Amino acid sequence: MILAVPPALGADSSFTPDPTRRQELIRMVRQDCGSCHGLTLKGGLGPALLPDALRDKDRNGLVFSILQGRPGTAMPPWQNFLSRREAEWIVDQLRLGFPDER
Repeated sequence: MILAVPPALGADSSFTPDPTRRQELIRMVRQDCGSCHGLTLKGGLGPALLPDALRDKDRNGLVFSILQGRPGTAMPPWQNFLSRREAEWIVDQLRLGFPDER
């Protein structure tokens, strides 16, 4: 099955989650995503999520992969846990170098 990537829905790179939600998202990426992509995001079962690895990837495609998952792989959909804006924030942060948990 091939899924089409929908066009960006008002991508807003100025969006920042409130401090509590930001910490939840950082923890989720570091722990939940890190369980497959490596706790340092250098790769594991899933590919690396470091800036160099994502530089040439389409932002909307990455957001789509987060929200819809990747059929035929271990990548689950996260749309029940994240809004599109939160997924966009995660992609933008990954491209900058994802923050550590504090």
